[in-house]
Amino acid sequence: MKRISVLAMLAASVAASPLAAQETLYFAGYSGDFQTMFENEIAPGFEAEHDVNIVFVPGNSSQTIAKLQAQRNNQEISVALVDDGPMQMAVQFGLCDSVSDADAYAELYDMAKPEAFEGRAVGIGLVATGIAYNKEKFDGQGWDVPTSWNDLTDDRFDKRVTSNPISGTFGLNSLLMFARMNGGSEENIQPGMDAIRERLAPKVVTWSSSNAEMAQMFQNGDIDLGVWGSNRTVALRNTGFPVEFVYPDEGAPAIIASACAVTDGPQAELAQQLLVYLVSPAVQQKLATEGFGPTNRETILDADIAEDVPYGEEKLSKMISLDWDVINANRADWTREWTRTVE
Repeated sequence: MKRISVLAMLAASVAASPLAAQETLYFAGYSGDFQTMFENEIAPGFEAEHDVNIVFVPGNSSQTIAKLQAQRNNQEISVALVDDGPMQMAVQFGLCDSVSDADAYAELYDMAKPEAFEGRAVGIGLVATGIAYNKEKFDGQGWDVPTSWNDLTDDRFDKRVTSNPISGTFGLNSLLMFARMNGGSEENIQPGMDAIRERLAPKVVTWSSSNAEMAQMFQNGDIDLGVWGSNRTVALRNTGFPVEFVYPDEGAPAIIASACAVTDGPQAELAQQLLVYLVSPAVQQKLATEGFGPTNRETILDADIAEDVPYGEEKLSKMISLDWDVINANRADWTREWTRTVE
């Protein structure tokens, strides 16, 4: 009896010791609906399999990159999720560790493979940048569905349009599309600046950096259409609001939600395992419920979900890849001109 009691006391002591405490992994990612879905649908499976507690650190891409830079000498975040443009910057800054080899990455589209990020990140979800519009308003007015980026500049929509400013991915993508449509490119942005300033800006009621604010403007009837992402449109429609998304004829710039294991971050091995988990077909199906098209070509989606996300050859063929090396090298100069002449 005494021996059993001693063993029980030892077991209790070990269980209470720091050595047996559950590890905590900090994951930085998009705030709002994505955070709720991640915490409820994605994190639990990984936590149970690896006996770890995942703490979500919310923020937009710029905020997450800023956190990683501020914590460079004492990283707390193990895995970071940001848009592909900021991810390319994070790679250049040395904030992302090399991705360990895994068979799962062979199943990814080329644009999402580690090689697309110098071997230091993987794409976990696809978002298209296009036009979101109030279907009920358009139907009631008898308006045709918008099909072109130029439709944003129609006189019917004076002060009825919104977009991110250049500091947001959707606003930057608008600038790049108007540049391409007017004889410019990433290397020659001035035609885009001129078109935005002269034709689009007069129609914009406000340049909003907040997706929540943009959703509220739709719901309040303050806007009829705007430049937005396929994922944000799905999130708003899931609330019951009659919003629809269009892939413009000129193309829809692709945004690749990209994750990396943070350089010198804690739980380095767990971080690599989480990357593999995020690109698995089962998790990709969950990401699709929040409007992210799968990057794993083996993922099968139900028809109703497939309709809402970048999925299938037809939609993927409409998506445009951007030259982020050129964009990131010039973005500060573009921002200064935008601030001075557009806003």
